[in-house]
Amino acid sequence: KFNGIPDPFWISGFSSGEGSFQVLARNTNNQLFARFSLHLHIRDLEVLKAISTYFKSDTPTPKKVYLTNKSAQLQISKSSDINNIIIPFFNKYPLLGVKSLDFLDFCKVCYILKTKEHLISKSVYNQIIEIKSGMNLNRK
Repeated sequence: KFNGIPDPFWISGFSSGEGSFQVLARNTNNQLFARFSLHLHIRDLEVLKAISTYFKSDTPTPKKVYLTNKSAQLQISKSSDINNIIIPFFNKYPLLGVKSLDFLDFCKVCYILKTKEHLISKSVYNQIIEIKSGMNLNRK
């Protein structure tokens, strides 16, 4: 039984084990975006709902939790939420382990996406793709 989030460091610790910082490319127009997600078994839905509510933005609506038959996933990809909520949160309450390296790469990419340099420079776009290729399971 989930008894709530005791403090923000709990979210950082939980995200160190279960979170994912992703850079995704859409096939159309080589559009790039960043996403923070947590993917859990459906039995842990209450955990995701609590984290979703914790990461509320300027709007009172909690972040969307997506459900399948056996899993639940929280996905945050709105650039303003990434830049104004997710990045400041994990800067204040740091991640541990290899996930912290993914977060640093994620921050680099988010900064570039925010400047929109990747839209006018193929080399900057390729730089993002290079950073992306070394994140998560591809980290050596």
